[in-house]
Amino acid sequence: MSWPRRTLLIGAGLAGLTACATSGDVRRVQNEVALLRAESARQDSVRALRLGEVIRLQQRIMDSLGLAVRSLRGDTQQDLYNIEQQLVQLQELTGQSQQRLSELRTQLEARGAEISATGAAAPAAASDTARSGNAQPTATADQMYEASVAQLRRGSTATARIGFRQLLQAYPTSERAPDAIYFLGQSFAAESPDSAAAYYKRVIQQYPQSGRASAALYNLGLLAERRKDTAGAKDAYQRVVQQYPRSGEAALARDRLKALGR
Repeated sequence: MSWPRRTLLIGAGLAGLTACATSGDVRRVQNEVALLRAESARQDSVRALRLGEVIRLQQRIMDSLGLAVRSLRGDTQQDLYNIEQQLVQLQELTGQSQQRLSELRTQLEARGAEISATGAAAPAAASDTARSGNAQPTATADQMYEASVAQLRRGSTATARIGFRQLLQAYPTSERAPDAIYFLGQSFAAESPDSAAAYYKRVIQQYPQSGRASAALYNLGLLAERRKDTAGAKDAYQRVVQQYPRSGEAALARDRLKALGR
């Protein structure tokens, strides 16, 4: 056999071996790739399933938190409203701004001895005067006012009303007149809202420049809310803001307007 022919045969054999080896490797690689793809697809499916569970769990948590937040917000708003009403009632019962309290303290210090001697007897004197109709008052307007407010704070509304009415009868032009009318309204606020409203309106109409006018108007708004008269309540609160913008009740009225949606 000639050398060129031998060379050709050897080359052909090597090429065949190389072709066989390459075909096997390719199949093996293809199988491994297929396995990898299958495993990757399985892992992707597992991850997608877990991700879906996490998303659903997160949504349930967010829904629960949202419900809790809405419930808490509603409870907080109700609590704030209740506290606000209690503060308003406390302000109404004390009935004085810081400036007025300072003035009253000065008056009380100047007449301390006299008030201590006559203050306890003032309600009885007011009652006797109311029954007689013609007797002259034995106490000043301030003394009658202070004693009547004290009776109102103790819960003796009937005695307090006698004192306030006697004050108005004996001292119709006193600076305590709007205070007496206002607290007459306060004494009826729980048991007879219509009577309370009548006294509040009297303060607003007869003493629009007094320190009680803004509180009386604000209380008309509260009474309207109690009657579910939203329009009437808004009107009263808006009048407080417009007519008495610097009063303490103006800030409260703005809050109520926000709560009612203006």
